Amino acid sequence: MKSITLYDVARLAGVSYQTVSRVINDAEHVSTRTREKVQQAMAELHYVPNRGAQQLAGKRTHTLGLITTDLALHAPSQIASAVKSRAGERGASVLISMVEQPQQCLAALQDLLAQRVEGLLVNVPLENAQAEQLQAQAAPVPVLFLDVSPDAPVQSLVFDAEQGARLGVEHLLALGHRQIALLSGPDSSVSSRARLSGWREALAQAGIEPCAVAWGDWSAASGYEKAHQLLAGPALPQAILVANDQMALGGLRACAEKGVAVPGQISVVGFDDTADSAWFTPPLTTIRQAFREAGQRSVEWLLSPPTEKEAGQTQLPVSLVERHSTARQGAQQQGNEELAQQLKSLAILAGQLARR
Repeated sequence: MKSITLYDVARLAGVSYQTVSRVINDAEHVSTRTREKVQQAMAELHYVPNRGAQQLAGKRTHTLGLITTDLALHAPSQIASAVKSRAGERGASVLISMVEQPQQCLAALQDLLAQRVEGLLVNVPLENAQAEQLQAQAAPVPVLFLDVSPDAPVQSLVFDAEQGARLGVEHLLALGHRQIALLSGPDSSVSSRARLSGWREALAQAGIEPCAVAWGDWSAASGYEKAHQLLAGPALPQAILVANDQMALGGLRACAEKGVAVPGQISVVGFDDTADSAWFTPPLTTIRQAFREAGQRSVEWLLSPPTEKEAGQTQLPVSLVERHSTARQGAQQQGNEELAQQLKSLAILAGQLARR
């Protein structure tokens, strides 16, 4: 016969696993009505708390689950690192399941639930229906999503993609750039579509259409390939907005191979501010997303999830980090003209000296 667990009690009472635990341990901050619901569910299921386990609860390690995309990508790996670090500080452990496609999330979720995780973090780009399905399958275990749309009816913590896109566009416009190309991530990604939409909207408000658009797969290799396509047109873009720093890295190499000076002939703006971006050649101007903060806040949320059932989204702000991959339009041309004028003056002076 299958033994009754806290998860069974929580499901019947319609509350979280943590709430059942609080009731059993006579913790504070549990309403009378909630306490009665849990006690009634325990009675119906004939659940008897394991007092021995309760006495050892102070030594038990909480276990959290993380479903993430490819950790070879810089952004997901930095979030995973922050999650592991903060969980360790809080005495919790983290089980990580890496998936290649969103369709694999359900199997990963079931595997983590079988290992009795007490909270789940999902850092995979998901459509609304996919996120809803995962949340329903996980109940009553709390789930927090990091890569869903603003209108997804689930609990989520995301960066403000619209703000980030606007900051990148405004930076380039302030430098005098008007011929701006866009290098987006895959169209299947929610965050990629949000950045592309934000760029288009910000450019449209300035009365500008992108001069070219390409789509990569987030990798440096795809950034290299797509940048070569953007540079192959009859006229060079004055600037390129790139959906993540790794593709921007590939784009910088493509520019170097084509003999296109960055930022002299073309400005490049990335998105993420991964740990390596300051060490690119040239150091990359980019949109900073605070991955460490996101990972830390995710862990805190999972260990103390809100008691209300309403879905909600927390948006983290982003910021522009200006380095050396962007410059004012025409700066190189002006520099070349000044150099030519200096050489001309030297030639005239040399001729005068020769005639003496």
